[in-house]
Amino acid sequence: MLIRIVKLTFKPENIPSFEQIFESSRPKILAFEGCNLVELYQDIEKPNIFFTYSFWDDPSDLEKYRNSDFFKRVWGGTKKLFAEKPEAWSLKQCAMNN
Repeated sequence: MLIRIVKLTFKPENIPSFEQIFESSRPKILAFEGCNLVELYQDIEKPNIFFTYSFWDDPSDLEKYRNSDFFKRVWGGTKKLFAEKPEAWSLKQCAMNN
């Protein structure tokens, strides 16, 4: 399993627009093959910082999603709202956590 974490920093005035994009996109992301979870978290201290967590069966599933027309369309609209460049990590769960 692959865990994808993306840190997104928005201009404060763009937070409602992002939340709307995420809410409408989440079910469609979950419908992609290999996607098991999509969650959104907001930083308590800096509310313009969000993190998305998604769980994928395989790295190739994430790549198919990232290369889809849907992702390109959503990401194109989302990146206009950023205050800073996003950061992303792809992780695997360690055996000792099971």
